[in-house]
Amino acid sequence: MATGHLRSKEPSKVALHARNVKFEWSGLPFEWIPGERFASHYINVVHLLLPEGERWFVKVFSEILPLIHDDQLHEDVVGFIGQEGVHAASHQGVQDYFAANGLDVRPFVSELEATFRKILGDRGLEGRAKEEWLIERVATIAGIEHLTAVFGHWALNSPKLDRLGSNETMLDLLRWHGAEEVEHRCVAYDVFTHVDGRYWRRVRTYAVGATLLFTLWWRGTKYMMANDPSITISRRPRAGMLRLLSAEARHLVPGLFTLGWASWKYLLPNYHPSKEGSTSQAVAFLAKSPAAMRADALAEAGSAVESARS
Repeated sequence: MATGHLRSKEPSKVALHARNVKFEWSGLPFEWIPGERFASHYINVVHLLLPEGERWFVKVFSEILPLIHDDQLHEDVVGFIGQEGVHAASHQGVQDYFAANGLDVRPFVSELEATFRKILGDRGLEGRAKEEWLIERVATIAGIEHLTAVFGHWALNSPKLDRLGSNETMLDLLRWHGAEEVEHRCVAYDVFTHVDGRYWRRVRTYAVGATLLFTLWWRGTKYMMANDPSITISRRPRAGMLRLLSAEARHLVPGLFTLGWASWKYLLPNYHPSKEGSTSQAVAFLAKSPAAMRADALAEAGSAVESARS
């Protein structure tokens, strides 16, 4: 979907709130993009990376709240934390489904969690050093959130996946999550700007965050391809870079060119995430997403019951 027209009607502000979505995964094939095993597993890696990553986001932003002295930004961060918590739980559901159906992802996830703790975890610091390390991690998250907004925009504009007959529940998960990433794309960057905002810190932390993200994503792709029990050993394809380039060229995944272009934009001195994606498009999708609609209906029913009791 073209977003130029939508951007001309961008809402000035969207109140961020968590949507308590639920997904049913029974019968989900590992190759949920028919005929595209590599592309399916390349995207499946998000279900391994995001639960731990987004729980870390929630922890860091909960700790930074006392340093935010702008009421509107404080409110945005609370909404951001709520959305990221639901994202982590939703992708955890897919991860658990994989493990329960013969694709044991626990060794990779355990390694991933250890990597997060070693590189980005608490360091037992105190005073000003503790605050500086907290701000450093906020800056890293701002860069990663730029990439999640880019990937979210990609998910909302990926009609090739529909034409191939991809699993509808998986598409709904990816696009619901992508829409919320676009919806809250400015929050992490605005927090970083509020508490620090130095350009070279933005550059340095992005280099660390983007490199770590792509390295783990690629290792996860190779792990998924190597451990998929539905692939016979004699026919098991390797996860090579040529496969990634081919899948990206066919508009099946966001890959190296997407990452390169996104990185260039983020490193421009005049960058702001409001220029990435369309809030109007995100809101329009959330209004028709099956999972989001069910969550909103349940929330409204709960509110009605509370009102009746009072």
